[in-house]
Amino acid sequence: MVTPFVFQGSPQRVVFGSGTIAQAGAEAQRLGIRRPLVLATPGHRAEAEALAARLGEGAAIFAGARMHTPIEVTEEALALARGHGSDGTVAIGGGSTIGLGKAIALRTDFPQIAIPTTYAGSEMTDLLGETDKGEKRTRRDPKIRPETVIYDVDLTLTLPTRLSANSGMNAIAHAVEGLYARDGNPILRLMAEEGIRALAAALPLIVRDPRDRDARSDALYGAWLCGTVLGGAEVALHHKLCHVLGGAFALPHAETHAVILPHAVAYNTEAVPDAMARAARALGGNNAAEALFDLALATGAATALRDIGMPEDGIERAADLTISNPYWNPRPLERDAILTLLRDAWHGRRPRSPAVPV
Repeated sequence: MVTPFVFQGSPQRVVFGSGTIAQAGAEAQRLGIRRPLVLATPGHRAEAEALAARLGEGAAIFAGARMHTPIEVTEEALALARGHGSDGTVAIGGGSTIGLGKAIALRTDFPQIAIPTTYAGSEMTDLLGETDKGEKRTRRDPKIRPETVIYDVDLTLTLPTRLSANSGMNAIAHAVEGLYARDGNPILRLMAEEGIRALAAALPLIVRDPRDRDARSDALYGAWLCGTVLGGAEVALHHKLCHVLGGAFALPHAETHAVILPHAVAYNTEAVPDAMARAARALGGNNAAEALFDLALATGAATALRDIGMPEDGIERAADLTISNPYWNPRPLERDAILTLLRDAWHGRRPRSPAVPV
């Protein structure tokens, strides 16, 4: 039987290795960036300053990136860019910083270089989630995708183990949803399964020895694959829930993904048994939802919404927001079932879903 599909390869340039941040200046020149705006969070100003020094006297720094890409922060960075005469951005950090670069590019069409220091995977996508007045909205546009991504394993060696685990679970979520995306294809499913496998194998090793260079390299490789899947396919219930929780309750992004993922997978297991069998195989188990929960427990990732700032009395609101503007999902969204999912996630209960043949 012939199964038709469409695969659109990413036009991005990826530089992967150790010490590759040294190539940032050459990559900026290749893109025609003469007056770069270096982006970072307040806690990574020192890294931004060191990077700006590599890029030369024309570089300016904005170290005010914030989680969930608030529109007011984007406007502040744009004002600096205009005043400086910037002609491109170089973002160093996690999803918050890279998201700011994307928001600027959407409004200016500046060329972007992304230098990720976590496993978020945002750097490989044309997706942007922005927060305005407590609501997080996503959009896709070719201008949003960074032109060049520099992966430097050295930059991840000091990433705290808990952050590594949560960030890795975030990346795995992108690949899991790619396995059953309605616009998915065999190429993306191969990338998804390999990305899940690489991260699931690497994260426990990183927890055991944070400076295990091979494990760090495998995790960054897995994050690249998972991010590529996210950039090539639509998202579903898992991401909808995380966008609602992040925008409405300002929950930390990676931790929210880590908590929700096993429960969203349990919700969808019977609707997409083949995809869940592939996910379970990549995770080394026979039940994807339970294997994801066990991976979170083993690596110290978040497992309960109540532990990351979610108020219990916000559960009904979260369910209503999810239902009112839903993303496509292989199983229809049912309010009572979503409430059960969120309550289980709030308490940190072990997800229960049927096993599927692996």
